[in-house]
Amino acid sequence: MPDKREPHHSHDKGYKQLFSSKRAFLELLKTFVHEEWTKDIDEDSLVRVEKSYILQDFSEKEADIVYRLKTKGNDVIFYVLLELQSTVDYLMPFRLLLYMVEIWRDIYNNTPEGERERKGFRLPAVVPAVLYNGANNWTAALHFKEILAGYRQLEEHVLDFRYILFDVNRYDVEELYQAANLVASIFALDQKMDAGELIRRLRKLAGGLKNLGGDEFRQFATWLSHVF
Repeated sequence: MPDKREPHHSHDKGYKQLFSSKRAFLELLKTFVHEEWTKDIDEDSLVRVEKSYILQDFSEKEADIVYRLKTKGNDVIFYVLLELQSTVDYLMPFRLLLYMVEIWRDIYNNTPEGERERKGFRLPAVVPAVLYNGANNWTAALHFKEILAGYRQLEEHVLDFRYILFDVNRYDVEELYQAANLVASIFALDQKMDAGELIRRLRKLAGGLKNLGGDEFRQFATWLSHVF
């Protein structure tokens, strides 16, 4: 399936700009991923991977956002791959797999031969995630195995992973208000609504936005300029 998104979609540009900030990316994980490992990371442990991972089979589609992370007090390094999506892509599990393989291939090729041939050599884990802000429900498979024919009969033998889904329009707006941070405020304004509701939400968020730091407020303004 070709990628139907425009290469410079305004939401993509806005979110790419936003999550180029380590603080905003960390806020996304800690606010919306309720898993133990997110408690053990901080801003200092995040490194944005600037390298491009391009898939020729997807019209030279480039991976959107990749971070390298390390948990506190632990030498285990892993990666988070975040894809930005405004339409449902039913081949998303396959596309994520290809990006994951490209990350591993790059690490393997840049590891000295003597080191990678040792018994204890391990490739880092890659945690795939999708940020989706489309109005319709996300109906693509969340598990990779679900796009494989006959996986139920062969379940113990087939490759599988489940990616994290940030579904902007499915978050409860009151919970977004309660989070009272930059990313939650942007999600509250990015949900599908009429102009009147947008004005109401801006007023509701005004108090919290005043508490943002200078850099965060500039990020918020930049996101608004891309989207509106």
